Amino acid sequence: MKIRFIDPFFVTFIISSCLFFIHACNTAPTMNSPTAFAFRLKPGQDLKKEINNFVKEKNIKAGWISTVVGSLTQYHIRFANQETGEKDTGHFEIICVTGTISVNGSHLHISVSDATGRTIGGHLLDECTVYTTAEIVILASDQMEFIRAKDGSTLWEELQVIPKTP
Repeated sequence: MKIRFIDPFFVTFIISSCLFFIHACNTAPTMNSPTAFAFRLKPGQDLKKEINNFVKEKNIKAGWISTVVGSLTQYHIRFANQETGEKDTGHFEIICVTGTISVNGSHLHISVSDATGRTIGGHLLDECTVYTTAEIVILASDQMEFIRAKDGSTLWEELQVIPKTP
């Protein structure tokens, strides 16, 4: 049986490297994980109004929609480059809701499908009435704040992200 010796300089290098790595991991700045909120809307509730009410109740300053699934008996959507919204009644599946949310203003889009699977989408407006349910998950960060302001690039108040200093 042959015994091999390890170079003590190599052992010192490995131990020093490990200690440096452990120290670096423990002192590196970390981003806080987003806070998750989940809630359900019931039949007859207004999708957009209830999302905005929840945002105000929880004082969410920088949030985004993670998921929304459910159904509507009426949608009210403003389609691309249109000044007013379109409404329709029936039974619609909520395929997706996405957007940024804040007590300072939100920007939400929705996609819905009808009984034939035809899917449409656009800007979410008030008067989208929940049929059976709307299951909503929101993520929010305390590392920034969303505001909406005119910046000269468009005619609209657009998203401005304000980082929070530690």
